[in-house]
Amino acid sequence: MTTEFIKEIEKEYLKSDLPDLNPGDTVKVMVRIREGNKERLQGYEGVIIKMAGAGVSKTVTVRRVFQGVGVERVFLLHSPKVDSIKVLRRGDVRRAKLYYLRTRTGKAARIREKTTNR
Repeated sequence: MTTEFIKEIEKEYLKSDLPDLNPGDTVKVMVRIREGNKERLQGYEGVIIKMAGAGVSKTVTVRRVFQGVGVERVFLLHSPKVDSIKVLRRGDVRRAKLYYLRTRTGKAARIREKTTNR
């Protein structure tokens, strides 16, 4: 009874325009940044290393290497601060959590691209 009620309330906050996301995909997340009274969009491009949660509280952790330092950022998918998500590359990985990428650098941190049969 209560879970059905919660799902009914959450339904209006769910975004319907999200692409199909999987760990290993390279994505570009456009985030709304507020500076004073101005608002702008900032892109964050990286590899999805983790997906967690369900419904409104679904999150993705995106990792990128910036100036030789690995930076991970967690995005709440259905948040109003996340403007859009674009999949740049589909990754072919064999596990759900890609924490091993934290210890790898350079060519060792590459992920195979998923090929589709035509």
